[in-house]
Amino acid sequence: MLRPATSLSVAAPTLPTISRLGRGAAPPLRGRRSGTTVRARMPLEQQQVTLPSLAHREVARALAAEAAAAVPLLPSAVPVDVADFRNSAGTAVGTLDVRRGEPASSIDFMLHSSLHCKVPNGAIDITSVLIFLNALTDAPHFLMEFIQGSPTSMVVILDLLPRKDLALHPEYLQKYYEHTHLDKQREKIEELPQTRPYRSPSLFVRSACSPTAVSVTIDCGQGGEGTLEEIVCGHLASAVKEVLQIWLHSCARDTSEMEEAEREIMIKRDQAVRSKSIEVDLTANLPRMFGPDVSGHIIAEIRKAFGVQLQEA
Repeated sequence: MLRPATSLSVAAPTLPTISRLGRGAAPPLRGRRSGTTVRARMPLEQQQVTLPSLAHREVARALAAEAAAAVPLLPSAVPVDVADFRNSAGTAVGTLDVRRGEPASSIDFMLHSSLHCKVPNGAIDITSVLIFLNALTDAPHFLMEFIQGSPTSMVVILDLLPRKDLALHPEYLQKYYEHTHLDKQREKIEELPQTRPYRSPSLFVRSACSPTAVSVTIDCGQGGEGTLEEIVCGHLASAVKEVLQIWLHSCARDTSEMEEAEREIMIKRDQAVRSKSIEVDLTANLPRMFGPDVSGHIIAEIRKAFGVQLQEA
């Protein structure tokens, strides 16, 4: 969800993601061809792409289903034209589901999105699951994002986003990050020979993440399609499940006693992160992919979920 702006040729959301991939940081777009070359005079119906089935998308779907079964969520109220959308050229397609938390729960919303976009030398696929908490608790939010730019490589972002300054609140660091042993999941992924650290070029993005965040590029090299799928379905799926379980046990049902002034600071921090995410990720990039009308509907729905009002020019 948090990422710095880039050109469409190298990336596109979380639906909260397009900008996470900085220049030179995206997985190389090699070989992820979308089948037969589309000719300009072909009917539009034949040109339109569909959301492909990918290992990382299945991992995200299973995670979202597990989270939905464990926390109190209301049914999805996303409009049909936002739940499934595409651009007029048929080169980009996406899905978006937003479910609010039930009244009196600490869950604000869960957002699950997938994007598939054809680019000149292949395609890029982005899948995100975000679960944000409300002001009844100061526990961290849950963030997971997969960005696949080729059949053999992808970027993985997995974190519990802190809602307090960790240097000023060492007890918060201990409660949610040290005592839960979150760093073990990062170590398990980073010790794989196919991974290397992913560094966002955005200082804001880096400042919003925790010190235990999984932020890596997995590159299995030429001919490594099977290896990537094994990693995604094995090591990565295991780490994702474990981090979710930690979040469900330590954060999802947590309520916090806070002074009113402290709560206001936390709310202000949350709003800053959400507003910056929309500004950097969505308004700068979605119109390039889906055009102003379609992207306007999508951004409006995400603003509604985030509780961020449209600022007048």
